[in-house]
Order: sequence, then C-alpha cells, then structure tokens
Amino acid sequence: MSLPLSILDLAHVGDDGIAASFRASVELARHAERWGYRRIWFAEHHNMPSIASSATSVLIAHVAAHTSTIRLGSGGIMLPNHSPLQIAEQFGTLETLHPGRIDLGLGRAPGTDANTLRALRRDPSAADTFPSDVQELQAFLAGDSLIPGVAAYPGAGTNVPLYILGSSLFGARLAAALGLPYSFASHFAPQALRDAVAAYRREFRPSAALPEPYVIAGVNVIAADTDEEAQALFLAAKRRRVASMVGRGRTFTEEELDLLLDSPAGLQVLSMLQYSAIGSPATVRDYLDSFAAVADADELIVASQITSLPERLRSFELLAGAMELAAAS
Repeated sequence: MSLPLSILDLAHVGDDGIAASFRASVELARHAERWGYRRIWFAEHHNMPSIASSATSVLIAHVAAHTSTIRLGSGGIMLPNHSPLQIAEQFGTLETLHPGRIDLGLGRAPGTDANTLRALRRDPSAADTFPSDVQELQAFLAGDSLIPGVAAYPGAGTNVPLYILGSSLFGARLAAALGLPYSFASHFAPQALRDAVAAYRREFRPSAALPEPYVIAGVNVIAADTDEEAQALFLAAKRRRVASMVGRGRTFTEEELDLLLDSPAGLQVLSMLQYSAIGSPATVRDYLDSFAAVADADELIVASQITSLPERLRSFELLAGAMELAAAS
C-alpha cells in the first residue's frame, strides 16, 4: 500500500500522570517524524481523566516546538465549543510559528458529556451553526473576514488547511459542499463509513482549497512481533475500554471483565473497534491494504489502544516498517 499513514495520538494518561503523557506525545512525534508518518493529530476531549489533549492547540504547540518536519494538527477542534475568531487566532499563531506544518481538523460534537458542556459555557444549540462557523473561520484564515471590521491577528492570510471530521453523512455532505477534505472516525464509529465516503465523493464540489475529494479514514492498529503478542495487547485494551464505558469506574477482576465483554453492553462497546488491525507486521499490512479499499481512502490515520509507551512505540515502528514508510517519504 502506498497511501500516506498518519497518527491520531490519544494522549493516554497512565499511572505516571499527565506530565508523562505530554512527554510521551513528544517522544512519539520525534520517532514518527523519523519513521515517515505524514501527520499527528490530537483530539479535543474534556473531563476525561485518561486523555490529556483537552487544550489541543497548546499541546500542538508544545509538540511542534520539539519536532522539525512532521505535520501536526487537531483531530479535531470541536468548533461549537469556541468562537471561529478564537480558533483562527490560535491556529494562525501555530502556523506563523511553524509554517507549513499545521492542520485544523474540525468537528461539531461537544467532545464531552452534557454536564461538562455546561461547564464549558457552551450553548447546546451551537452545533446548529457549525456549517456557517466553518465558513466564518475559513474566511478569517484567508484574510477575507465575513464580519466587517473584524480580522484575525494572527491568522489572517495564513490559510491553515481545514479538514471536516465526522462519523455520519452530515459531515460528509458538508465537506463535499465546501470542497474540503474529509476525515471519517471509523476507528470508533464504523457504522456509516462506506455510505459517508460514497456521499462525500459523489457530492464533492471542487474549491480553491481542494480540486478533488480527499478522504482520511481512521483505523485502530496494534502491531507486535507476533500475532499472539498483538492479540494479548488487544485483549487488555478491550478490557480497559469496557471497564471504562460499562463498568463506570469500578474495579474488576480479569474474569469479571471478560464476562462484561460478552454482555450485550460489552459487545456494543466492542463494535466500536470493528476496524482494527491486530497482529504481526505482515498481518497488519494485509489488513490495512484491505481496509483502505473498503474505506476508499486516500490516507489512513492510525489510533493505538496501547497504554504502555514502549509497546506503543514498538507498534508504530513495526507498522512503519511493514508499510515501508521511510522508503516512501
């Protein structure tokens, strides 16, 4: 497969705390740059103790300052949580500091629960204006503001590239109508992948930003030296996920977790991981080749469910070797 390969860094917070998560993100980015990955994105999540990327633009700035060439961006900024002007200023600052390396992926979900949404001072109806907010933001970055007398300083004229993120046909059709690249969150919301990508490609309108449709598809990857090692890491990841999403923070034995995995609620959680490449380098390569065809993707963005940094780095290193990234870059 010759498609570009990128990374969604989930900024895992382990037992050693948040500062260690930030150090891990820097270390991963430095290695990924050398291994040939195209970009690393961080997602805006709030009130999630296991994810440290809530101040997304700040983390991007930190990682960018410790790397040289790899693209960095948001996957995504939840635009209804912010004003378009603020995001234009933040990402205009990033682009000015690190020219040609910054991406701005945009989503319309809150990235959190209803209680935290109130703490963010977000109006629950803010998602309704997402399409016009994207256009307002794009105009700020182009230096052609839609609001008389208001410009983004910094930001105006930086033309930071925008990506629409989604897990449904809404985002696909919006990206198509605006002539923007589209990234589908198939690493955790697989159900509408094929319909959304088909709608995007069918309805795409060329724009000054993008002459032809461009699809990035998310996929989970756990690579290890053997299929057995990778499956053991995947089982641990599934247990963590079901404990978090079904167990509501309770402590379970492995036997209890396995019972939860087999429960209707557990199976629903596991269905989120439908698109997962698990195994040795050869196994993972074969899976990604077939997934890219299913997703009709121009690029894949990989999420890892491994919390141990050495094992996570090893997984991305094996993946890069299997896909011959360094040779292609």
